[in-house]
Amino acid sequence: MPSSRRIAHLDMDAFFASVELLSYPELKGHPVVVGGRSTEAPSVNAQGVRTYARLKDYVGRGVITTSTYEARALGVFSGMGLMKSAVLAPEAILLPANFEAYRHYSRLFKATVASIAPLIEDRGIDEIYIDLTDIDEETVSLANRIKEAVSQATGLSCSIGVSPNKLLSKICSDLDKPNGVTILNPSEISTRIWPLAAKKINGIGPKANEKLAQLGIHSIGELANAAPEVLIEHFGRSTGQWLHQAAHGVDDRPVVTSSEPKSLSRETTFERDLHVKQDRARLSNVFTDLCHRLADDLARKGYAAKTIGIKVKYADFLVITRDLTIPTAIHDGASIRNAATECLRRVPLEQRIRLLGVRAGSLLPLSSLDPVAPCHQPDLPFE
Repeated sequence: MPSSRRIAHLDMDAFFASVELLSYPELKGHPVVVGGRSTEAPSVNAQGVRTYARLKDYVGRGVITTSTYEARALGVFSGMGLMKSAVLAPEAILLPANFEAYRHYSRLFKATVASIAPLIEDRGIDEIYIDLTDIDEETVSLANRIKEAVSQATGLSCSIGVSPNKLLSKICSDLDKPNGVTILNPSEISTRIWPLAAKKINGIGPKANEKLAQLGIHSIGELANAAPEVLIEHFGRSTGQWLHQAAHGVDDRPVVTSSEPKSLSRETTFERDLHVKQDRARLSNVFTDLCHRLADDLARKGYAAKTIGIKVKYADFLVITRDLTIPTAIHDGASIRNAATECLRRVPLEQRIRLLGVRAGSLLPLSSLDPVAPCHQPDLPFE
């Protein structure tokens, strides 16, 4: 592990919820949950007082997109079903997601950081890695300067972990949330990292964590002290070796400042299972909308696709996918819908539908293509 490197992981604090609180500052300090496709926006009553939906009143399949730290203290976290969460925090305020706002603030905080430290690896809407190695400034001062710049530009707080590599910095950024800075030296791994739960290592998911627990391994320190041959026996050579190295803080991955996407997709889960005939108008509208939104994504990122696919999840949770590779790369909504419709014709449509999705793969830069006329829109199988 090259100790001369300084790699930071910056994670925005409760990002979606924090963006919402910019619009509703009176909710600061309250348990707030964001999510649910049928969640109503706050309204103003006759007395001019703003009223909010409550978690206890939600009905549907929606899940939590994010929650404030006050809601998390009640046991309510992202990914949980809203109706199940209502048992834990019935009076929590429920807000609908506003992804346009989240994307705006995501672009804003990343541009702000890039003005100070340009070597950035984008890891999603609310987190980045930053290579600070060649910046001539003391680490704590630099991290705080980045945090202050993000706060001034967005009104939002973030937490930063700095260490010699990405793996450790990802762990560290979570240690002093919210609004924290954590600096880790290699000599501190045994005292600050090993006592943590093994699942704190990014890449150890629920299944791997359960298997480790069956082996009596619960902490990162116990993982570090496990015999490598035991890990290889239970996880395979590649994963077993990685687990051993990760527990010892070994990670030589560089900060990757640019990457080419392999595919783009759009999908939606319905509040109720839709019937192919009885709900054909809604299914048709959603399908067309997904295709055009996918086209917008391609245009924004500058790509066209030679493979179009669809994804259907039925009421019984069975998932079917179909792909179609076409001779000429496409990027407009009508052409995507045309190709996706051909895929949909190869899918049994006897069951109710829970989820519908469209994917664009085999991506090529738009700059490398000749102009192609848009296609007409064919009828869908459920039209």
